[in-house]
Amino acid sequence: MDTRTEKARKLWEDRAGSYDSGGRYEPPAILRTRALLCGGARGRTLEVAVGTGRNLEYYPPQVKLTGLDLSPAMLSRARDRAEEQGRPVSLVEGDAQRMSFADRSFDTVVCVLALCAVPDQERALAEMHRVLVPGGRLLLVDHIEYTRFPFRLRERLRKHPRRLPRAVAEEVGFEVGHHDRLLLGLVERLVAHRPR
Repeated sequence: MDTRTEKARKLWEDRAGSYDSGGRYEPPAILRTRALLCGGARGRTLEVAVGTGRNLEYYPPQVKLTGLDLSPAMLSRARDRAEEQGRPVSLVEGDAQRMSFADRSFDTVVCVLALCAVPDQERALAEMHRVLVPGGRLLLVDHIEYTRFPFRLRERLRKHPRRLPRAVAEEVGFEVGHHDRLLLGLVERLVAHRPR
């Protein structure tokens, strides 16, 4: 694990205990998006950066769900939540930039408000593409305030500058079927698939 990823891991370990308290203030548009994207999952589904499991309640019951997260503390909370809900889920500690899953392991990959926190967006999206079956779907929503002036000036100084998830997804091989913006353009939502 590189230094930036280790730093991110420590950050989420420290935030795990209080993370869910912020959900009380989440805008209704984000709550609807969580339900919409997770509700669209089919078959073997991977949620990248599952965190404390805030999205577990939105998945259809027939989905075979795997949750990946960098933080053991976050996964512990997700495990408790899954037990409370009676939701079968396989929870795996791991890095979105270097997933341990075999190629073509999942029918759906979901990533909700987490890509912006991954040190290398491109590598993470390439991994999501790799683990999807041909025709598999990517369901993603993420903060994109860093693409606006003046934030994008600071972003250019990073080793791996963050860019619009849609543009990066297309570069790594996804075909974007739908995208739109929420919350005054500060959040981008997209549905894409790995071509057959």
